Amino acid sequence: MKRSILKNLLLAALVVALAVVPLMTLKHAEFGGADGQAEEAITQLHPEYKPWFAPFWEPPGGEVASLLFALQAAIGAGVLGYGLGFLRGKGESADAGQA
Repeated sequence: MKRSILKNLLLAALVVALAVVPLMTLKHAEFGGADGQAEEAITQLHPEYKPWFAPFWEPPGGEVASLLFALQAAIGAGVLGYGLGFLRGKGESADAGQA
């Protein structure tokens, strides 16, 4: 039992280190999105290119866009967690019925 707790703590520390170390080493780095990089590359390759359509709503600021992205990720994680929990519970109830 103690060995599994130690193993879990070690794995949690590793995950935190993987998230924090890059942020500490890249102090003055700009974290831009892929959309901006793609637009820049297209403009360099084909300066005469015109987009087919424009977005129907632009978020008022970067904070709102980040909030919407985080909300989307949280909803997706909730749906995935519910689905996995449902399947696990269904499997456990089937196993209990056979015993």
